[in-house]
Amino acid sequence: MSEMRRGTDLGENQTAANFVADANNSNIKQALIIVDIQNDFCPGGSLAVTGGDGIVELTNSLAEQFSAVGDLVLATQDWHPADHGSFASQHKGVTVGEMGELSGLPQVFWPDHCIAETQGAEFHPNLKAELIDVVFRKGTDRRIDSYSGFYDNDHASSTGLAEFLRTEGVTDVVVVGLATDYCVLATALDALTEGFAVTVISDACRAVNISPDDGRQALKRLEEAGVQIVDSSRFGSDRIVS
Repeated sequence: MSEMRRGTDLGENQTAANFVADANNSNIKQALIIVDIQNDFCPGGSLAVTGGDGIVELTNSLAEQFSAVGDLVLATQDWHPADHGSFASQHKGVTVGEMGELSGLPQVFWPDHCIAETQGAEFHPNLKAELIDVVFRKGTDRRIDSYSGFYDNDHASSTGLAEFLRTEGVTDVVVVGLATDYCVLATALDALTEGFAVTVISDACRAVNISPDDGRQALKRLEEAGVQIVDSSRFGSDRIVS
């Protein structure tokens, strides 16, 4: 599911297909993917990532730079029904953080979070949402979780992100956001599988760290898979205006 956001007119929704038909973006080859910088994943939220709000300023800077050179700025947004199966509250005797199974797949059971049409599901208020061209919502099916911005966890249902990127002629994606060890990890791996060159900007991400080393291990896994891991100070000096 995708929601169009163009310029500052956040009230005008279009489909990704309409955006492709209407916009003259034939020269766009790169896209910034902002993963789940939402209130519930930031301090004060129901599933707060430590320092989650600390990446907002850097993410805004990156989005501005991508927009300035005509590259796409995309975002993913967890958008759960209130009875989503990943919520510990939906399972008798299950506690938050417990491992179990959902639709035949391993599942961490989370606190209720990012429920559609609630404040917790909205983007962090300091994120410059007017720079986002398209929002891809995920986790809308109560029966399955969706860490990746591309697919549900069983890879049976697509958000349309890969198809959109191909239609736009994008070859390289840059991933930032929350959280390194879950949704950033899954989004970057799926982007790689879909044939895109992938960069993760490590200081524009934060980890849940259920185990203290989870974030570091996620970055190691990404690097071993072929994802480029860089610090923002080393990223794109030859192609992004400052």
